Amino acid sequence: MKVALGSDKSGFALKEAIRQYLTGNGIEFDDLGTVDPAEPKGYFGVAPLVAGRVQSGEYDRAILICGTGAGMSIVANKYKGVYAVACESVYAARMARAINDAQILCMGGWIVAPEMGVKMAEAFLTTDWLQDLEDWRKAWLTSASATVCELEETLF
Repeated sequence: MKVALGSDKSGFALKEAIRQYLTGNGIEFDDLGTVDPAEPKGYFGVAPLVAGRVQSGEYDRAILICGTGAGMSIVANKYKGVYAVACESVYAARMARAINDAQILCMGGWIVAPEMGVKMAEAFLTTDWLQDLEDWRKAWLTSASATVCELEETLF
């Protein structure tokens, strides 16, 4: 699995904690910025860079961090077939993968402490779509996913 990582200035400290987690666990990733907090990139610049590369298949998953996670999520979700979810808990991060098949976890550097953010990143990166769900729910979500794809075709 190849992961993209990005933040604006407000998410920089949390991004750095997650960067250390990824490095320490041998997870392949690219840091697409902000690299130097003295020269920050805005969420509106980082999110398109990451979401476009997730959309193309260059990255399997991504983690984006701004002040609240909302800005990154809004911009990343403008890309067809890209699903970005702003989360504030380990449970939400896990379910974003298991239920929604989200490829991008968005977090808020003003909201999520580094230790919690690392746990959220771990849950997001180690959970597969439909993992640990009941058979009836897997069937229902598979059908729902097809419906969402059809909806995307009419909107994009």
